[in-house]
Amino acid sequence: MNIGQAAAASGVSAKMIRHYEAIGLIPPAGRSAAGYRSYGDPDVQVLRFIRRARDMGFGIDGIAELLALWRDRTRASADVKRLAEARIADLRQRIGHLMAMVETLEALSASCSGDDRPDCPILKGFETGDLSPAAGAGGIGGPPRRRHPAGPAAG
Repeated sequence: MNIGQAAAASGVSAKMIRHYEAIGLIPPAGRSAAGYRSYGDPDVQVLRFIRRARDMGFGIDGIAELLALWRDRTRASADVKRLAEARIADLRQRIGHLMAMVETLEALSASCSGDDRPDCPILKGFETGDLSPAAGAGGIGGPPRRRHPAGPAAG
């Protein structure tokens, strides 16, 4: 099959297939008499493996390690597990960072009156660098503004 067919069958774009070949992640494809790349089912299987590893967030180096282990039938499963657990730890760390960002933005947003006035604790936090959730919850420079039930924000 040609590169377009291999791309469709594997879920990896033709551009990425070329990139993976260029960086040595996969060997260069065979060529037809006309010089076009030619792929077989085993190539598509490797590309699917790569796509699934990418879907789990592995970078090129991690994918290269996984591919080497996959191809090595004498490997120890402990080596594969070590890679997976390292990826899990990285994902948990990223989740922690994302949750901290959510908490900060929620606190900053809660401290903003959201009315027609120009002062905005969200922008002030970005300006001053005081982006801790506690700063936002405290209203950056004071308690959070509360809207009066019958009208505009008080304060």
